[in-house]
Amino acid sequence: MTVNIGLGRSYGRTPEQKRPTKITRHFLDSAAGSCLIETGNTKVLCAVTIEERVKSWRKGSNLGWVTAEYAMLPAATARRNTRERLTRKGRSMEIERLIGRSLRTAVDMSGLGGEVTFTIDCDVLQADGGTRTASITGAWVALHDAIEMWRKAGKIAGNPLLDQVAAISVGQVDGRVLLDLDYQEDSRAEVDLNLVMNGSGEIIEIQGTGEQCPFSRDKLNKMIDIASIGIEGLLEEQRRAIEE
Repeated sequence: MTVNIGLGRSYGRTPEQKRPTKITRHFLDSAAGSCLIETGNTKVLCAVTIEERVKSWRKGSNLGWVTAEYAMLPAATARRNTRERLTRKGRSMEIERLIGRSLRTAVDMSGLGGEVTFTIDCDVLQADGGTRTASITGAWVALHDAIEMWRKAGKIAGNPLLDQVAAISVGQVDGRVLLDLDYQEDSRAEVDLNLVMNGSGEIIEIQGTGEQCPFSRDKLNKMIDIASIGIEGLLEEQRRAIEE
């Protein structure tokens, strides 16, 4: 349950605090790697499937591939979402491409054991803002466990995972820069930005827009600085989860 006190943010957070994060590994028995990530009231199930084949355009390369799919369950929000069947929503496709791009930066494709595809399914069970960033953060944990399973199965000798990857949102709401927006904040944000970074502190992707007003370079730098602090916390949550 969220608590609204102090500055009026969920969990009584200051502007530069992220929501509580919980990562539960091995959530599914059938997946090569899986986790449930909870960031506040947002809950995303991330699961990895491994197939010893690649798409036709990748054949003959002797390289593996990492890709992702994203979907939101019909009851993930207060108003029912239409289930995606034959027609994919543009938003879902855009998010899953972001997840795939982000994770591929952290993997040596030549070390996956040949022409092998790791598919990460990110299914939003409950949405309260930040579903794409939670998906990326949880997807890395699920991918880590899938690669470890692949190594223990004797399919690869080394570890092709090069670095950690995590993501968080930041935005301007009522003139204030806030970290890790929940839905109530995100729905009225003047500026909305998502940041993806690796464990070395390098930026992988920035998605930002002035939804209600333009913003200055100084404001952009401030948002990136605050988001970087939040990502440091998420990287620590990932490390704590895999150590446990």
